[in-house]
Amino acid sequence: MDITEQKTTKPAPLVGAHGARNGTLSHGIRRLDPRRAPVVRYVPMARVRIRRRRSLEPHRLYYNHSWLASSLFGLALGALGLRRFGRGVAALAGAIGVPLWRYATLVEPASPRLERVDLRLPQLPTALDGLRVGLISDLHLGFRFAAQNTRWAVEQMRHEAPELIALTGDFISFHHAIPDIAPLLRDLSAPLGVYAVPGNHDYWEGIADVRNALTLCEIPLLFNQHRRLEWRGGELWLVGLDDIWDGSVSPRRALEGVPPGAFTLLLAHSPDLAADAARFGFDVQLSGHTHGGHIRLPLLGPLGVPRFGRRYIIGRYQVGPTAVYVSRGIAGPPLRFLCPPEATIITLRSEGQGGQ
Repeated sequence: MDITEQKTTKPAPLVGAHGARNGTLSHGIRRLDPRRAPVVRYVPMARVRIRRRRSLEPHRLYYNHSWLASSLFGLALGALGLRRFGRGVAALAGAIGVPLWRYATLVEPASPRLERVDLRLPQLPTALDGLRVGLISDLHLGFRFAAQNTRWAVEQMRHEAPELIALTGDFISFHHAIPDIAPLLRDLSAPLGVYAVPGNHDYWEGIADVRNALTLCEIPLLFNQHRRLEWRGGELWLVGLDDIWDGSVSPRRALEGVPPGAFTLLLAHSPDLAADAARFGFDVQLSGHTHGGHIRLPLLGPLGVPRFGRRYIIGRYQVGPTAVYVSRGIAGPPLRFLCPPEATIITLRSEGQGGQ
């Protein structure tokens, strides 16, 4: 499914030159038929005063209308209970609500988990079977718990020692936190390297400064670029895309020089690029951006998701030929429920190999 949002400036069509990787980058081309829209509705937030570096486009969140309906039902039920049973219902609500609020604001946001994911890929070269990729996304330095969660994630990567480490954007939420990037990430290393792509918050707070901070710890920030990596005699082409929100996304440019039929691993901050990744024939896409929705309930799903993160919100997806994994991120606003922060070890497996 195409990306649905209309960008301010309509980009020219991009035609791939990489075998099956032909197609038009869909963002900004057309809106989705509303009859086929997901079960969320668009709610624009108020325009706020922002730095000159920041996008002038207002933030956009998509709230799950199932949550809204359930909330109204809950309020009506509570009002009925309060009218019938009086202060006892209010006391019970407080006894339940206060501990839940403390858990969602103080406990879960500071309790990251290490996720282990096996991606079974029929097109994976035999030599690359078992290659492990460490994924850290959405550090959002400047928020509470962000620095300590990032230290934890770096320590996990040092302990697990994956062959490759990917950082999929949103390193900061506030400009004053940019100097923290290098001290926190300088101990990251991997045999095939550590690579990063930008996120929307990196642009809003100063992409040049973020890039300089990553350069201090020798982490390349990829803007529609690729790297050829070799492991045990097998070739892996790592591709990093610019941010879709304020950057200039070009899969065609990123794939220039990549041989047709080569195994490709895409790093893209926003997961809703998956439809375009499939059109261009990428084998794997790793993303973040959504934080998994922050607050989730069984059956209802996430409370809300950001622009360019509506369709692929959390975990694994298969989009045409492309296996997609979306991280819940390591930080963000300190409010989470049933959606803890994560760092991830992803193991690439040839089809038929064991895995979860």
